[in-house]
Amino acid sequence: MAYTIAQKIIKDHLLSGDMTTGSEVALRIDQTLTQDATGTMAYLQFEAMGIERVKTELSVAYIDHNTLQAGFENADDHRYIQTVAKKHGIRFSRPGNGICHQVHLERFARPGGTLIGSDSHTPTAGGIGMLAFGAGGLDVAVAMGGGAYYITMPRMIRVNLKGKLRPFVSAKDIILEVLRQLGVKGGVGAIVEYAGEGVATLSVPERATITNMGAELGATTSIFPSDLTTKAFLEAEDRGDVWQPLASDEDAVYDAEYTVDLDTLSPLVACPHSPDNVKPASELAGMKIDQVCIGSCTNSSLRDMLTVAAILKGKTVHPDVSLSISPGSKQVFNMLAECGALADIIAAGARVLECACGPCIGMGFSPKSGGVSLRTFNRNFLARSGTKDAEVYLVSPELAAASAIAGVLVDPTTLGEAPKIEMPKKFKISDNMIDLPADPEDAPSLTVERGPNIKAIPKGTPPENDLSARLILKVGDNITTDHIMPAGAKILPYRSNVPKLSEFCFTVCDPEFPERALKEGGGIIIGGSNYGQGSSREHAALVPQYLGIKAVIAKSFARIHVANLINFGIIPMTFFSEDDYELFGEGDELYIEGLRDAVTSKNTVTLINRTTGSSAALTLNLTARQREILLAGGTLNYTKANSNR
Repeated sequence: MAYTIAQKIIKDHLLSGDMTTGSEVALRIDQTLTQDATGTMAYLQFEAMGIERVKTELSVAYIDHNTLQAGFENADDHRYIQTVAKKHGIRFSRPGNGICHQVHLERFARPGGTLIGSDSHTPTAGGIGMLAFGAGGLDVAVAMGGGAYYITMPRMIRVNLKGKLRPFVSAKDIILEVLRQLGVKGGVGAIVEYAGEGVATLSVPERATITNMGAELGATTSIFPSDLTTKAFLEAEDRGDVWQPLASDEDAVYDAEYTVDLDTLSPLVACPHSPDNVKPASELAGMKIDQVCIGSCTNSSLRDMLTVAAILKGKTVHPDVSLSISPGSKQVFNMLAECGALADIIAAGARVLECACGPCIGMGFSPKSGGVSLRTFNRNFLARSGTKDAEVYLVSPELAAASAIAGVLVDPTTLGEAPKIEMPKKFKISDNMIDLPADPEDAPSLTVERGPNIKAIPKGTPPENDLSARLILKVGDNITTDHIMPAGAKILPYRSNVPKLSEFCFTVCDPEFPERALKEGGGIIIGGSNYGQGSSREHAALVPQYLGIKAVIAKSFARIHVANLINFGIIPMTFFSEDDYELFGEGDELYIEGLRDAVTSKNTVTLINRTTGSSAALTLNLTARQREILLAGGTLNYTKANSNR
């Protein structure tokens, strides 16, 4: 039988299940990663399982999100993660060492392996030929304990890359073109594989830019072949021993195929407020801008930074523009400094930030009121920047740097000859900011430090047989996890304090929601299509559970979010007919008879609107395992019950 790249890796890691599209499969996980915005909760969950040491090949805890220490909360979380990692066999990447996906690509990712991370952009490692999934922190905790990771066997999508990129056209433009063709829902339930002659023209960091933003397609993950380019990158990182060739079989079958002609591709821009709202840069040229941010896990590699430095060299940032630059890792930062490129960046007037996520998650450098910000990031959701009325555009590093100088959006292909970037054959290797865990014999004597902001995990409860509750919130299509549980400098410090965090739940959509939910004692939420797209943050399920949400009904769900809802005992259901969405209004009294029985063994229930008398059929698209989890009140309860068998 012929296999795609992803199917080969799944087959090698299959613990149970049938590789038929749509069926549930259980995978052995080789590596895990966490970051500090999700990591504290993941490690609290790991501790709650009572397992002394991680059972993966490698687990790494990164500090890269909550690095703005305006109070004690973030520093306390960092210390907790550092001490729990030391005790339980996890490597710890200190603050300043870099963004998790960039560092993991450099130092740990390997072709043919499996990785899950409590961050939706974990598929970045697909650029090196690794099958990497974003997941909720609880799924990561289970994998660290030796448990399987469950997914629905995906469809396979092939994207053929023809030709070669022209000067000033970049990998960012490739993924923006794929987003233009497929949209933010086009990858749902699928793994996207890249193939064709154009693949060989792209470096590993360029491939990683593309797989990183595959998350915006709604894809399960994205992956490139492992070839001689991959081998050269790993050898430059002094990790050539982990290389293996990996390609799809010539007669592998795909469910859908798309083509991107690199020869004719032009610079593209994702306009507010969605990554698939893509237009040619030429149509927007001349638009006045206020801010430019270069970096994030999408575009912070050495190649990106050297390109930006070359464009800025000898120039000055426009007086009406504020430019920030965030190198993706200490390795990148060091090499920029040693080759002189950092001096060119500084001389141009850029504001150099630390090696962290920073502005991408609203952690500082928010635009002015109504400001126009060009960002090399992966998401431009409403208010994600920290400024609710900002207009955020997603662009390539080349376009960003050229526009920062001009003060208006520039199509970089109009600039003449492009700078020639020469990449070193060897990278500067130093893992001195990655702490190793304690030896197993020393670990029991170590103490885990917990600050006062770290609160206990709220516990889920099994569903009652009949559900009677108010429709406490109704929202539309493409509701993101940023809508449900916002990020930003004011909110992220409370990620380990669910009661405090609950004060911000859904406030982007409805500032009164948290207070109303507490007053009502919870209720039901109804959403449109692609509910829960975006981040892997499990807080977008954990906090609603704390507020008493019993069920979420939507036209359709994003993959990671629906898994998180189940993990925390919230029952996800979809309308049998999407038109029935219109039958229900916020404040209506709703009733479902026999919901627990339905979770046990049925695929449909009837939702009755007691306020209007109308009703609608709902679908429960659940596996047998997911039904058991919901009946237990969530994965923690389920895991504890099964460990005692």
